[in-house]
Amino acid sequence: MNNSKNRFNILAVDSSYDNLDALNRQMTLAGYDVMTAQGVEAALAILDFKQVDIVITTLRMQENGADGLDLLRYIRDHFTMVEVIVITSYPDIESAVQCIKDGAQEYLSKPFTEDDLIEAVERTKDKITRRISASPKGTPAQFLGIIGVSPKMEEVFQRIDRASQTNANVLIGGESGTGKELVARAIHYGSYRAEAPFVSVNCTAIPDSLLESELFGHVKGAFTDAKTSRQGFFQIAEHGTIFLDEIGDASPGMQAKLLRVLQNKEINIVGSSQVHKIDTRIIAASHKDLKSMIPKGLFREDLYYRLDVINIIIPPLRERREDILPLVSFYLKKFSKEMELEKPPMFTDNALKALKNYDWPGNVRELENLIQRLVVIVDNDQIRVADLPQSMRFTVAHKNTQFKTLKEVEQEYVALVLASVGGNKTKASQILGIDRKTLRQKLPNVRIE
Repeated sequence: MNNSKNRFNILAVDSSYDNLDALNRQMTLAGYDVMTAQGVEAALAILDFKQVDIVITTLRMQENGADGLDLLRYIRDHFTMVEVIVITSYPDIESAVQCIKDGAQEYLSKPFTEDDLIEAVERTKDKITRRISASPKGTPAQFLGIIGVSPKMEEVFQRIDRASQTNANVLIGGESGTGKELVARAIHYGSYRAEAPFVSVNCTAIPDSLLESELFGHVKGAFTDAKTSRQGFFQIAEHGTIFLDEIGDASPGMQAKLLRVLQNKEINIVGSSQVHKIDTRIIAASHKDLKSMIPKGLFREDLYYRLDVINIIIPPLRERREDILPLVSFYLKKFSKEMELEKPPMFTDNALKALKNYDWPGNVRELENLIQRLVVIVDNDQIRVADLPQSMRFTVAHKNTQFKTLKEVEQEYVALVLASVGGNKTKASQILGIDRKTLRQKLPNVRIE
């Protein structure tokens, strides 16, 4: 059995024992554990006392009273986290449209193949997974404060672990917003230096005129404004770690001084003739390709190889889409708590799809800022596609998405048109440019979104 499949609790409902038995055998052979209920009343008893994720129900029941549509509506009103797949031997446009309106995730009309059923279950599982991943109640997988479940981040975690066990210099690469400082902190706090300071220095922000004083400190009277002695960043980080962020933007003067520190493990305090030995680990980072800057004279080759003892490249968010929804969950919980919201908002399924399909040029930082803004400005309990930035609303699926057949696209469009006109066949036929008979023929195996 596939354990990942068995995490989902499936309930099959039909008034016919033979139909239930056939459905149970199909699902069991596909690796699922299925509960069965012979009729709506039996299904309600199971729903009241057991955890159910997906209900597969026949639309028409061979019993007096409730049918599949009644069950669908009851689930919609009382079990909002349960998804429903409707199957029927008697397809008609009215029932298909009504099932859409009442919240069915999938609608299958007989005859359908076993593959059709399994694919419908898989699509429903994907929707549930997206919802759970982005739920603020969930606890995303973390490694030393970094959120990630993707294979690429697993590789990053392995490198962080190895780097934490050594004292070697580390060079971190990756696009802006990927979390380079988080990785540097993870290395520091995972090492024996964790009790000592972690000092972050933005190389872009230090002008050459203040370079030596900021990095190495100065003694009183070393220059006009030196009223008192002051420690530099390297002294503050003694026995700990200094993180040189955006090292690719360091001036030639700064590069030369850093090289001497790396070579000799010592600094010259401004205004003092004494050499001060240091015990500080150096981790550097840049969003630029430092190696390609060397031939252009923009970065020192000797400094590069001193820094690049252990190399860690953080992949952009678009290359680790499995991490998007866990990150959404983390930030949704974080900012809802900061806003002291009694009940954090939830994303609709279509909004989650838009987030997952977006390419995130600003990476994790962009995602964090978006979730914070949405928590602040959205004034209801659901975040919808309309609440997202315009650039995300029309994002097409990323390039790894499988293409649909022309028939599947046609069926989805027919269902959409029908729903938009409230099931009015005449209006739908006019919009589609076909007659009512042809419209009826388009119904089998309509996929419900």
